Amino acid sequence: MFSTNVANINANLSSVPVLNGSNFKDWKKNIQIVLGCMDMDLAIQTEQPTTLTVISSPEEKAKFEKWEHSNRVSLMIIKRAIMEMFRGAMSENITNAKDYLAEIEKRFVKSDKAETSTILKSLISMKYKGNGNIKEYIIEMSNLASKLKALSLICMRIYLCILF
Repeated sequence: MFSTNVANINANLSSVPVLNGSNFKDWKKNIQIVLGCMDMDLAIQTEQPTTLTVISSPEEKAKFEKWEHSNRVSLMIIKRAIMEMFRGAMSENITNAKDYLAEIEKRFVKSDKAETSTILKSLISMKYKGNGNIKEYIIEMSNLASKLKALSLICMRIYLCILF
């Protein structure tokens, strides 16, 4: 049973690409999926529970211990999936996985405006030249429109106007 768990953990960790500066969105999505599949995403989904005291109930202790374990494992996985040179630029004082992920996002998130501009230019300049497969042309336009929609900048009417 132990070897099966190790194999599953290794498979999960292997599926996370190393953050290299140009793949932040995919990297973050993979980190969230892996932590969720491992049931270790509590620390990135919720705030840290209040510190335990001598009068803390058993439920509060259990909740704190579960969050603490999730936080510790999440931090290890996140740090493992970052190139060494980027890890050195991060503050060593951050001990909360949610805060660490937010700090990484501040440093690596791409400018949505530049990405939007590039996609819009591609979408606007696309023209079907009459040769080739019309289906591939429509799929490519749909792909570009989906990327814009993901950036919350296009609605279905604009997409249909551009398409037809």
